Amino acid sequence: MISLYPVVIFLYGALHSGSSLGPQMQHRRLLQTSPHEPLKVWWNGEPCVLLWFRRLSLGCGEQRLDLTERVFSAHNPVDLSQSSCSPDQARVVLRFGDMKDLTDLSISLFLSRSQVEASGEGWFSLDSVCVQFNSSQKLVFNSSQIYSPESSSFSCEHISSLQKYNALLSPTGRAHNWALTFTHFQIQAFSVSSGVFSRPVDCETFLTPALLMGLLSSLILLLVLAYAFHLLLHLRDLEEREQSCQQSPGKSPQHLHCSAQKYVL
Repeated sequence: MISLYPVVIFLYGALHSGSSLGPQMQHRRLLQTSPHEPLKVWWNGEPCVLLWFRRLSLGCGEQRLDLTERVFSAHNPVDLSQSSCSPDQARVVLRFGDMKDLTDLSISLFLSRSQVEASGEGWFSLDSVCVQFNSSQKLVFNSSQIYSPESSSFSCEHISSLQKYNALLSPTGRAHNWALTFTHFQIQAFSVSSGVFSRPVDCETFLTPALLMGLLSSLILLLVLAYAFHLLLHLRDLEEREQSCQQSPGKSPQHLHCSAQKYVL
């Protein structure tokens, strides 16, 4: 994923500025009308991560546990005390305590920062989500498509391990038996000193690795076709010159010149 960042930089401006703002504005309206403030992780007296979602659910099989109310509870909000930040790494730890059959439940989001020289701007990415409970149980969901420039936030209708929601979270090992879903998800890291989300990059309109590879393949094919067309025109011109030389009598200097050009491409 990191190797694709320079390509993202090259194409991001045109696509992002020209994309429809419908989903983004709708998401902002949902955020503005929500009674819940974004969760904040603090570092050196300033927020370093902003996190918001409308719903959070964890399930195994047919059983589902809705954790939303526990996260944003006015009387007993989720514990963020184990969260941490550094210049290049951040961890958001949501500690729920005991939830039904799950004891000491916690959900951790791991983020990293990368500096792209081509843009002079840092990018943040959500690398994985870890669920821990019952002392020794651990579920890991990896991610490779959740990233954004630091000057923007990242938003998506669903960040989930379920295929019906495009599965931006990839379960590993025991996590394949579980389902984790954030609904109306928004996050921003490392450049949030104002404490307010910046303009969101929506996952429906942002460049994904598959789209990037498709665009690169199309660009390479276009360049090959353009070169082939140019070469064809050049060969045609050489053929016309050769025919012109053959029609000229004798070995004139022009004929010798044309014969020499025959072997030059």
